[in-house]
Amino acid sequence: MLEGSVRKGGNRLRITAQLIEAETGAHLWADRFEGALDDLFDLQDQITERIVGVIEPSVVKAEIERSRRKPPESLAAYDLRLRALPHLTHLIPAEAKIAAAYLQDALRREPSYAAAQADLARCHEICFNFGDHDPTDRGAGLKLAETVLASGTDDAAALAIAGFVIWNLGLDYGQSVAAMEKALRYNPCCTNALLWGGLVYALGGESAKATILAERALRLSPFDPAGWHAHLALSHAAMFEDRFEDALAHFDRTVHLNPQVGLMHAFRAAALVLAGRAEEAGPTIAKALELDPSLRWGRIMQLLHPALAEKWARGLRLAGLPE
Repeated sequence: MLEGSVRKGGNRLRITAQLIEAETGAHLWADRFEGALDDLFDLQDQITERIVGVIEPSVVKAEIERSRRKPPESLAAYDLRLRALPHLTHLIPAEAKIAAAYLQDALRREPSYAAAQADLARCHEICFNFGDHDPTDRGAGLKLAETVLASGTDDAAALAIAGFVIWNLGLDYGQSVAAMEKALRYNPCCTNALLWGGLVYALGGESAKATILAERALRLSPFDPAGWHAHLALSHAAMFEDRFEDALAHFDRTVHLNPQVGLMHAFRAAALVLAGRAEEAGPTIAKALELDPSLRWGRIMQLLHPALAEKWARGLRLAGLPE
């Protein structure tokens, strides 16, 4: 339940809003907005955007906790998908396989569930790109993503995730961008669409578009567990524009929020080198290889715009990551 209040003092308005779990009365989110009465319509748009943007991740987080309290025999497809989501926050194949089991169960109960199809496609993408590169995962992920895009769904998050998988597994930038644009037409405040769209644009070398979407995602939902993807997008965008210190600052945030993935530490080491701090890169590369001994920079480059790939490859090579 969304509730709030409006107070007026002279020419100023103060508006409060809070999101409450109706069943328990627990507060999920609250914020305050202030502005001049003359700016009422701009203030209304600001509040609407903020609330729409924050409700999605806040409700999902609360629903995940609710689903965990339900007995297994009472789980519906929606509950099973909710149980899968925490295992997809980080790029860890073992966690993705746990999520996949929940999602496969969900799809047995509801075969046309687009959100579960998109999330399962993401599981396969993680297992392929961060696991053993099994072509079975690549084929299964692409098939699921294409099914979502062809389904006619208006689920913006599902479309965005499917579009991201299309790029990461199929390298079809045009189809991926089309999926992101469609998702954002359905819901311009969908955090997932902003995060994945920002990352796809960044990987494709469209740094200005990437920056707009990623910064908006962070503004609308600053505490989203998946928010590190926005910092990842902003780092790629900064690297594309030779803003190496900015790229490093965003990778500092990425590694802080997602410390378990070797690739993120490797990118941070490259940013250190290119920012003129090569002496600090050694321990970071060592950490990257400790987390992922098979990590090599050569296989990473195919996912990046050629100009962006050249910069990261130079940094990773100088930082000491094997090709």
